[in-house]
Amino acid sequence: MKILGINALNHDACITLLDGKEILFAGHAERYSGIKNDHLLTQEMISDAKRYGKWDKVVWFEKPWLKKSRQLWAGQYGEVFQSENLPSQYLKQFGIDKIDHYVGHHESHAAASYYSSPYDEACIITIDAIGEWETLTIWYAWGSHFEKRHSVSYPNSLGLWYSAMTQRLGLKPQEDEYILMGMAGWGKLDRNIMNELYEDFFVKGLDLKLKQNLHRGCLDWDSEIYPDDGSDEWKFTIAANVQAICEEEILNIFEKAKEVVPETDNYCYGGGVALNCVANSLIVEKYPNLWILPNPGDGGSSLGCASSILGEHINFNNCFLGYDIKGEYPITQVSNELLKGNIVGVANGRAEFGPRALGNRSLLGDPRGKNIKDQMNEIKNRQKFRPFAPSVLEEHAHEIFEMPTKKSQFMQYVAKCKYPDKYPAICHVDGTSRVQTVSKDDNIGYYNLIKKFYEETGCPMVLNTSLNIKGQPIVNSYQDGIAFEKKYGVKVF
Repeated sequence: MKILGINALNHDACITLLDGKEILFAGHAERYSGIKNDHLLTQEMISDAKRYGKWDKVVWFEKPWLKKSRQLWAGQYGEVFQSENLPSQYLKQFGIDKIDHYVGHHESHAAASYYSSPYDEACIITIDAIGEWETLTIWYAWGSHFEKRHSVSYPNSLGLWYSAMTQRLGLKPQEDEYILMGMAGWGKLDRNIMNELYEDFFVKGLDLKLKQNLHRGCLDWDSEIYPDDGSDEWKFTIAANVQAICEEEILNIFEKAKEVVPETDNYCYGGGVALNCVANSLIVEKYPNLWILPNPGDGGSSLGCASSILGEHINFNNCFLGYDIKGEYPITQVSNELLKGNIVGVANGRAEFGPRALGNRSLLGDPRGKNIKDQMNEIKNRQKFRPFAPSVLEEHAHEIFEMPTKKSQFMQYVAKCKYPDKYPAICHVDGTSRVQTVSKDDNIGYYNLIKKFYEETGCPMVLNTSLNIKGQPIVNSYQDGIAFEKKYGVKVF
């Protein structure tokens, strides 16, 4: 039975097509439309999915009328009374006349995490900004059974608070949270500022209860201890303390999960907050049997709602599930460019499902180069303080990094680099790197490229960032790669 799972009309629209346990296709609308975090589907993406066969059932990732009840409560009357926001009406333009199942938002997150995991029994934690009403859920799952043990509801939301602080620091909420996370490394951690943030926003001693609804942000907030002087230093310091609170609260949530789900030591973690790789590194040290889907946010809910209806574990072998650029992986061409000290792009094979490029839609460089980081940031139009990630051969990862886990094939954890002076392009100011480990099983073409570079240089890794410009989606097609090469003067193979 083929099942089409859909997430749309929210943000980061995605679709996933299952054939039993096999994932035939999973893609992001933004890669087709060219609009970052596009909330709308595209006909081209639907047509790509159809190449893998006609589906038998269509599943939506949340319950629209339950969501509208929350919007009505929150006074979002424009959202409530727009008929085009009803998925059953919206999908007709794509020839989809019927939605067979609606799966709850957090249930979709939970199913995506659990059914893609290696565990037959697990505690599932999902944390995001907001679903229909819920913002945090904890589940016990075994076989095909899900039992919700704990939940927190809107407007109390760790994810909404983090997004509100993202906006307060002059960044784009629901998009730039990862920049706040990066800024935190430059800031000064101050327990007094942390306590002030707790006092201003959280009801002390209660389960993630906020003093105000932060859905519309907190632009009027300022610190009395450390008032906003408009400087980058102020932003960095506030970011550091916001990140520290986020980490503290996530660890508290996992402690709660351990309490309400004592049956297992296996943990599956999903929702948009699970993209915070700095926090993830702290979690995995305490909970080593941790699984995080590489697309844990709302985009991954397209996989989650479909697998929820399937009701069994899927064969999740890798995240290369999107648009396919056919051809042999360009090992020699890319290696030659890297050996010349050049920055080079790869657009080959199936696109990654998730926000991070892992070798098939990547911009690569030599991590030892002193000027590579500045050159790469200039090309990508990013802030100069931001570093890039390393892709390292799995068997050499522990030689260079203090890894919190053996594998980090989806770039979900940070690790202290043992030799930051040797690899300046991939080290943050605090000496950490967001590491991607690469094995033959993960991506044979990318593995052989890094291995060839290692044989030539003695360096078992390359610098890896997504093949895009800040604020734009990752390159999807062969034509996109050609356009990128012409516009930015970087060879793409």
